Amino acid sequence: MDIGRRQFIHSAVLGASLLTAPLKATDIVFMRGTGTSTGTEAGGPSPLLLERAKAALAAHKARIQNHDLLAIADFSKPSRDPRFYVVDLHSGKSDTFLVAHGRGSDPSHTGWVQEFSNVHGSEATSAGSYLVGETYFGQHGESRRLVGLDPQNDQAEARAIVIHPAWYVNQSLIQDQGKIGRSQGCFAFAKDDINIILERVAPGCLLYADKV
Repeated sequence: MDIGRRQFIHSAVLGASLLTAPLKATDIVFMRGTGTSTGTEAGGPSPLLLERAKAALAAHKARIQNHDLLAIADFSKPSRDPRFYVVDLHSGKSDTFLVAHGRGSDPSHTGWVQEFSNVHGSEATSAGSYLVGETYFGQHGESRRLVGLDPQNDQAEARAIVIHPAWYVNQSLIQDQGKIGRSQGCFAFAKDDINIILERVAPGCLLYADKV
């Protein structure tokens, strides 16, 4: 059964009840993505951020087709840490991956997000809720469009903020300089991780990004 059909069936059967399960951050088991670490267990996002993301899923439920899954970018953490979480709200399990932030959010390249911006030309990351859109092939290879759903990220499409693979997201850079590279505001992932990201963070899902 293809991914899209499986997501549709899950949503139809489980319905709105999945928006509130699991209720506690401690119910979710966070796992590292195979391409970002040799370890298995990983710390989860801030419980406050997880609750914000779940509230965003409920607030935008009319626009979101897949209520089984929630993707969270916790930019409270440094870029050297896996901080992108793909959470299965039905099983309570999650995978964790490295993700880059925009250079405009970290001008001095400290490895930490200093600020968000929704401004054209800022090359910064925008906080807020995103509807995951269609797949396309661009300069970075297979990528996925994002639609900003909140006032603080509603220019995402116009700014071409997307999910894409990048050479500058890898463990070697972390070992050499203690951080990964920066994007132009996009959610950039390791090339070893992009296939699973595109498979799981499929069109119709919610991606939530913020820091606490």
